[in-house]
Amino acid sequence: MADITDTAAPVTSDTVARLKRSAEFVVMPAAALLLSAILFSIFLLILGKSPVQFFELLWRGGFGTWFSWQNTFIRASPLMLTALCVAIPARLGMVVIGGEGALTMGGFAAAAIAIPMISWAPTFLLLGVMVIASAIAGGIWMGIVGAVRHYRGVNETISSLLLFYIAVSILNFFVEGALRDPSDPNKPSTMPIGKENMIGNIPGTDVHWGLIFGILLCIVLYFVMNRTTFGFAARITGGNLRAAQAQGLPVGKLILISCAIAGAAAGLAGFFEIAAIHGKANASLVAGYGFTGILVSFLARHNPLVIIPVAIFLGGIAASGGLIQRRMDLPDATVLVLQGLIFVILLVSETLYGRFAIFRLKEATS
Repeated sequence: MADITDTAAPVTSDTVARLKRSAEFVVMPAAALLLSAILFSIFLLILGKSPVQFFELLWRGGFGTWFSWQNTFIRASPLMLTALCVAIPARLGMVVIGGEGALTMGGFAAAAIAIPMISWAPTFLLLGVMVIASAIAGGIWMGIVGAVRHYRGVNETISSLLLFYIAVSILNFFVEGALRDPSDPNKPSTMPIGKENMIGNIPGTDVHWGLIFGILLCIVLYFVMNRTTFGFAARITGGNLRAAQAQGLPVGKLILISCAIAGAAAGLAGFFEIAAIHGKANASLVAGYGFTGILVSFLARHNPLVIIPVAIFLGGIAASGGLIQRRMDLPDATVLVLQGLIFVILLVSETLYGRFAIFRLKEATS
């Protein structure tokens, strides 16, 4: 009888190296989160507050009850979409941080195009046009970032950030001017799209359908970036731009398409903010989801599938802010301090990858 070990797949050095590398991608972010919690606890102690009470309230406010989970899911939906705005260009080695601008333009475009259609268009047509308008607006907005990067060599981090401020200015210009609803004198806003045209909730919950859409889009873009020739070409470009150019890859086209896809994702986040939350465009559209999405993407290592649980995790942190404010007499922005600390520690940890022997394959000795 043949020994069963004869048919077992050999464990090669490449397999061990991949396992160690995968472990590093899990351990390093986890260590960054732990260090952030320790440093934030010290910060709370300086303020005379209890770290134990803070993290207990954070858990209860974000994940402790079904009501908390629903608040978390509502906040996780735009975080998934804005994180994709960072993750997709990152595959090409680009650092795009202006997803908030694409979200703003997408939401504004959705609200603006709905105004002349509200009186006559059926709901399905109105929402369909709003979806298309938001995706196109966000795609064009981030497409500008890719264009100036490729054709003029402008740093995408700077250009995407500056475009955010331009997007906010455009929103304010029209909301406070030509598109302002005269029936709302208190807060400048566009005309509401009407409750009958709002997107409903997932049956049995108070969570809108943007959550399902965000999850599905993360899954789709994971397969696009990991199982298609486009994604393979994008990874080669991100790994070595000169090698990609030497192989004849259309680098400019890859940059433009990736930025457009990223912007469309963030623009759709703006659509859901209008069609499921606010019902009209105003200053509330600029809620910081685009900037938190940067943290989500980096914590997920720009992996669209990992973005899903990370967005839910950070959505839970954001959802707990109100409870922490009431119970601990701390500002609602305290959770933003925690998020900022996590981001800084995470960026520092990026410099440590590959420096620990435990995650490297030992070289053979002669």
